Amino acid sequence: MKIFAVGMNYAKHNKSLNETLSTKNEPIIFTKADSALLKDKKPFFIPDDLGTIEYETELVVRICRLGKTISERFAHRYYDAVTVGIDFTARELQQKLRAQGLPWDICKGFDGSAALGEWVTKDKFLDVQRLRFHLDINGQTVQEGCTSDMLFKIDEIISYISRYFTLKTGDIIYTGCPSGCGPVNINDHLEGYIEERKVLDFNCK
Repeated sequence: MKIFAVGMNYAKHNKSLNETLSTKNEPIIFTKADSALLKDKKPFFIPDDLGTIEYETELVVRICRLGKTISERFAHRYYDAVTVGIDFTARELQQKLRAQGLPWDICKGFDGSAALGEWVTKDKFLDVQRLRFHLDINGQTVQEGCTSDMLFKIDEIISYISRYFTLKTGDIIYTGCPSGCGPVNINDHLEGYIEERKVLDFNCK
């Protein structure tokens, strides 16, 4: 199983980071190690040595068939379910690595950094490109987004990734986070929702 993620896919989030995609015509893609996956309500153990860890709440899609160089108009056939995930990020380390022009692997792909909710088949929704999702921490909503605000839509992302990587059944794609990222702390309780459906629920330790 491969874990793909899209960087800077929401304009407001980019603005908050003083970033812009106005001159970029392609998505920013990075990967996470398979050991980053955190699911089944298992706790997230905050690393001791990576500085501030921030949540990035994202819609995640599940690839359901083998595909290579997929045409955008057929991309909808290649995923069958969605959920909410957290792309945990060691923010200070990320800023340091980016300033030096170095890869993001350590700050984005460390163990447990890809929290994943329960899958919901996409046919439960009228339009996956108009889904609202949000994250609550300790009962308070801290981040909200809507997939209609993506700079690069799901089908575009799938088509683009498949130019360079063969997509296989079970691969997952984190599609980018809206504005509103923030730090997590020990004993925080995180709950993620698609519309009003809770799909993600775990604690930080």
